[in-house]
Amino acid sequence: MATHPDTRTVHHPVPPTEGSTPLGVPLYQAHTFAFADTDTMAAAFGDSDAPYVYARYGNPTVAALEAAVADLEGGAGAVASSSGMGAISSTLWSLLGTGGHVVAQNRLYGGTQGLLDALRERWGVRVTLVDAGDPDEVREALRPDTRVLYLETMANPTGRVADLPALTALAREAGAMTVVDNTFATPLLCRPIEHGADVVVHSATKYMGGHSDTIGGVTVFADPEVLRAVREQTAEYGAVLDPFAAWLVSRGLRTLGLRVARHCANAQVIAERLAAHPAVAAVHYPGLPDDPGHATARRILDGGFGGVLAFEPVGGRPAGRAFAEGVRLAALAPSLGDVRTLVMHPASTSHRELDAGQLARAGISEGLIRISVGIENVEDLWADLEQALS
Repeated sequence: MATHPDTRTVHHPVPPTEGSTPLGVPLYQAHTFAFADTDTMAAAFGDSDAPYVYARYGNPTVAALEAAVADLEGGAGAVASSSGMGAISSTLWSLLGTGGHVVAQNRLYGGTQGLLDALRERWGVRVTLVDAGDPDEVREALRPDTRVLYLETMANPTGRVADLPALTALAREAGAMTVVDNTFATPLLCRPIEHGADVVVHSATKYMGGHSDTIGGVTVFADPEVLRAVREQTAEYGAVLDPFAAWLVSRGLRTLGLRVARHCANAQVIAERLAAHPAVAAVHYPGLPDDPGHATARRILDGGFGGVLAFEPVGGRPAGRAFAEGVRLAALAPSLGDVRTLVMHPASTSHRELDAGQLARAGISEGLIRISVGIENVEDLWADLEQALS
């Protein structure tokens, strides 16, 4: 029976028990599993379809989360990791190898940019950064030896939406795989595999968990063979998710539909009011009609324009600092996707590793503020942001 993603977040797979099925995901905190004979135990090593043997290779609670997210994204399967960066790192290390070539959009999360820099400096990976909003530039950057095109559905922190169908088609023509970070959108707003992506990564720490109480990552694959290769690498690197974290994220998934709808609705109101405020020079949010990514967002996103926006206060960096320190209801904190509104200054925090030129290419001004809009009453939230602007 085909159901809406909102419904599938509530009714996601649960490991069955004999005679009945628990409504909540059971927590299997065990990391070691015993066997009745040596042959069965020997067969379990290295076979992802065999019984559980050791938590680094698999755990029932973790497997339930992987199945749920793979179902939401429409993938063949998923691998859960110890963090969002664990998911990104394991995936890129597996797909690129020494000396591989990757084309990546220049509007990226700072941690991902830092990883690409490290891969280039330490492992000889060749990196070409492009404007994902310019298909011709992407086409020219793709080469016969390109292994990966790396994109974000909604760029961090400016929210620029990538034209996934057009860009994934270019990558496929060049023989490259497309990896998409879908953290900002979640599977509720966009499912990149439906638009031609090969791999989708999430920081489950963000919207999936949703309550600032756990950290994790999930990677979803369209091809089972690629899934197996990355799973092996993730286990070897030790970047696997622990069962309790998986249990918390699974619990968070059950309210993801409700929370994402409220995040989007609140963010739309806040973006519109900021855009009309005299102390604001610019607002970056795909839900605004004059945003450069608005038309693409209307085609790619389903159900809202996301819960993250960025704005540039009049007065540059000093004004941005004053705003960030002036909020009272919202919290000056890293991360995003929490039920509470969080604000931060990317140039000095999440993107601190970038120099002035890289910040400019990523569309990040010195004073830019990112707001992860929470689910509070929107009037209370606006009153706080308005007083901070003053």
